[in-house]
Parts: sequence; C-alpha cells; structure tokens
Amino acid sequence: METYRWAVLGCGSIANELAQAMQSHGRAISGVANRTHANAVSFAKTYGIPKVYENTADLFADKEIDIIYLSTPHNTHSQYLNEALRHGKHVLCEKSITLNSEELAQAKALAEQNHLILAEAMTLYHMPLYKKLQTLVQSGSLGSLRVVQMNFGSYREYDMGSRFYNPALAGGALLDIGVYALSFIRWFLSETPDQVSSQVKYAPSGVDEQAGILLMNPAGELATATLSLHAKQPKRGTVSFDKGYIEIYDYPRAQQATITYTEDGRQETIACGDTADALWYEICDMEQAVSGMGNEMHLDYTADVMDVMTKIRKSWGFSYPEEHTTR
Repeated sequence: METYRWAVLGCGSIANELAQAMQSHGRAISGVANRTHANAVSFAKTYGIPKVYENTADLFADKEIDIIYLSTPHNTHSQYLNEALRHGKHVLCEKSITLNSEELAQAKALAEQNHLILAEAMTLYHMPLYKKLQTLVQSGSLGSLRVVQMNFGSYREYDMGSRFYNPALAGGALLDIGVYALSFIRWFLSETPDQVSSQVKYAPSGVDEQAGILLMNPAGELATATLSLHAKQPKRGTVSFDKGYIEIYDYPRAQQATITYTEDGRQETIACGDTADALWYEICDMEQAVSGMGNEMHLDYTADVMDVMTKIRKSWGFSYPEEHTTR
C-alpha cells in the first residue's frame, strides 16, 4: 500500500500522540501548522518535521500533503474541514468532528464531491478488540442485543475559561466525552437510534456539565449513557445480550473485554490489539481508506452519533455562539 504524506493542524496532546505513533513505526509527519506559530516550530523540532507553515492557507495549498489530521478546538473544525476538502486533502478530524449534524452533512457532501476521505478520529472504531467483538456478535453466539450501558466521567476543576467549560470553545460534556460513549453504543446497536431523551445539569458557564441519555432503536435495543465533567466515573461499557454480557473498561482504547455467559456464569476474557498502538491503528485504517482498499472509517456511525447529539442539544435549547451566527 502507498505511503501517504500527513500534516497536522494543531499541536495539542493528540497531535503529539499521532507523531509518536508514526515515529514508533518508522514514519514521520511531513508538515505542521498551529495558531501560535512558535508552538508549531517547537513541535516540528521535537519530531523532525520538515515543514512549518506560517498559516493554515499555506498548509491547505501544499500539493505535497495528502492527509491532514485536524486537532484544533471543536468550534474551528467545520471551517478547517471545508477548507481542507476544497483543496483536495483527505481529513482525519478529532472528535467531535463538527458542532452539529448540519455542519457534518455539508462537509460530507464536499468530501463526496471531491472524491476524498473524511473521517472522525474515533479510536475505538479502529481497535482490533472491537472488530473481533463485532464478528462475535454477528455470529449470533450471544443472542440478540438488549441493553447497552455506558459511563464516562472526568473530574475537571471549575475553570470557565478552559476548553471543557467555555462555550466559545464549544465546551461541555456531550461533545467532549459523550461522543465516546455514543460511538461505543452505535458500534453495537444493530440499527440507528430513533428515540432520544435526556436530562442535563449545566456548569456555571452555561455548558452541559452532566447529562443522562436514553436511546432506543426500531429493533427495541435500549442504551443509556451517564456523563460528567465534574465527577470521576470509570470508563465502563456493558453490552447485554440474551445469552451473556460483555464488559469493557477504559473503552476508548480497550484491548481486553470480559464475557459472562448467562446460563452458567462462566467468564471468558478476550484480548486483542494493544492500547499503545491506538493511534497507529487509526492511521492504518485511514490510509487504507484513502488507497481505496476498503473503508473502515465508519463515517456513517459518526453521522448517527452527531445526529443524536444535535437532537439532544436542541431538546435542551442549548447552542454555541458559532451556531447563532450561521443559522
């Protein structure tokens, strides 16, 4: 398979992880841009990146870049996605990929029009464990899916200027951590959820600090998610079927799951892949999709999750400043 030339826009923690993943497999990022140019220079020096762009326009115009990894704040994604796609770049974007389903639909249409791959960097879609579990579930050995239960809670100090709590940076539990829980749920559901309800507690800044979400699809599969930015919870997912249930901890990059069988209580551990290679699996699947050798980026699941999150925020009557100006 062809080796592609990557650039990163944004120099945060995930961009560092991406660079490290490439280095560990003998690869290197080709270019970097960042809002603060000095940070891009420092990032390039750390990882031996040959190109540091003065601005985003120079990055998008560079014909020697094939794929852009976008790791800027949520509220900038839509603008950068569209620019990159108009310039013929494939894009792997940090989650949440956009603020709402309308923005994502626009970006999807642009990607299709230009025959490009657009995807959200949702690690669990690429972990070997989830692919193995999907095969197991589809075999029917666990019976029909009944309930998915999700937890994701972080304790973030009250700093209303931070990206977690600042509405101007599209903060809040739903877009920051809820996207993981809902992506996990969508991975296992056999159909798209069509019934959505929720409860919310707001932070002093006005963004969603905590939320409880209840979903159901036409197959009668039920899912719940409990989210918090101000109370630590285990990153735990439970997927319950007629004949047993699957438990997964630290699920965004999980390498192990436990199955408990209903009939006799017998437990089985399934281990597959390596948490340390989470970003590398993502890189490989993206390059495979770009090469045309098969697309496992699951943009359809991303769109379903974004649709759910958009419906939830509309039910709360909560929107971000960018949405006020574009609608």
